[in-house]
Amino acid sequence: MKQSVVFLRLLRESYAFALTAILVNKVRTILSLLGITIGIFSIISVFTVFDSIERNIRNSISSLGSNVLYVQKWPWAMGGKDYPWWKYIQRPEPDVADLNELEKRSQAAEAVAYMVATRRNVKHGNSSVDNASIVGVSYEYSRITPLDINQGRYFTPIESAGGRPVAIVGYDIVKNLFENTNPIGQRIKIFGQKVDIIGVLKKQGDINFGNSTDNQVLLPVNFIRNFIDLKSDNLGAALMVRARPRVSNDELRDELTGIMRSVRKLKPGVEDDFSINETSVISQGFDSVFRIVAIVGWIIGGFSLIVGGFGIANIMFVSVKERTAQIGIQKAMGAKKYFILQQFLFEAVFLSVIGGLIGLFIIWVITLAISALFDMDLILTMGNIALGVSVSAIIGLVSGFVPAYNASRLDPVEAMRTTF
Repeated sequence: MKQSVVFLRLLRESYAFALTAILVNKVRTILSLLGITIGIFSIISVFTVFDSIERNIRNSISSLGSNVLYVQKWPWAMGGKDYPWWKYIQRPEPDVADLNELEKRSQAAEAVAYMVATRRNVKHGNSSVDNASIVGVSYEYSRITPLDINQGRYFTPIESAGGRPVAIVGYDIVKNLFENTNPIGQRIKIFGQKVDIIGVLKKQGDINFGNSTDNQVLLPVNFIRNFIDLKSDNLGAALMVRARPRVSNDELRDELTGIMRSVRKLKPGVEDDFSINETSVISQGFDSVFRIVAIVGWIIGGFSLIVGGFGIANIMFVSVKERTAQIGIQKAMGAKKYFILQQFLFEAVFLSVIGGLIGLFIIWVITLAISALFDMDLILTMGNIALGVSVSAIIGLVSGFVPAYNASRLDPVEAMRTTF
């Protein structure tokens, strides 16, 4: 019991010596912190920015639906120089007739929708929105792509089937055309035709992957087909199919392949003239990109961390030299080698962690400023904070080990003779 009390007292005094050395030599401490601060700032700031980008991209991908397959002309998986675009360009675009056949024949599909998009000007009175995204959809589109309608309602089956001139508009469309007016019941002009607004989508903000609804106008596809050729190559038409519960994507893919080959009257052995895409293809493509980004982030900050580590090691050598006599007295009083070792390791780790925390604080302030000034959701995550602190501690441990080890090996008699 007595030995434990003595050990705790010596431990407390040891850490007090280390803290005193840090506080007394302020300039030296600041210079030691600078390299670690810059290194942690470099690494974690890169990770913070790209984590935010990755989060937005993955949210956009997930909004497409993990259990939704897309029947389209072009495959999403792009190759390099071997990509057979000349073969794909000859394929027909999916059309409403394909939609009707899938709805009648599919047993594995919970919902089937058709979507086609183009760009047009939208007008109301003297105001207009140029190059708005005009999206023609079939009725079950909302069952596959959930729509956050802030005002009004979605299309009725009669409006959708009959191609009525009704629209659901995004936040930016309303802001530019009806800033101080309730848009519900108002009319806008698209394709030279008047269209009644029946719904307004909630503001979504700038998101990656070009999937924001803020600049969109949703129209029944049976209305939009009167003004554009649905088989045009530049529209990117798609049949969207959501699987029933407990039906895998592979099972749905097999069924869709059989139905589409039958609809297109393809003979056995003839290659498919359509592609069936799913979001996992996009996710896998981005995974490799984010791995490269992580490597770049470590390279950017790694050099600063190495410099900071050498700075801490140098300062610790000086600290050991200055406190040689003190070390001799401690050892003469019975302090063990490991006790002296951990004393100086604590000082090195403490210095490094403080430098890392300063770097994290700077990043946190910058993320708050950017999030407040710009429409960008930039967050310093707990994972990145833990990573920054852990890396700082490891750098301090590695940098301070040799000086601390040398201190622990000093001969007490020789050490006490040292004078400055």
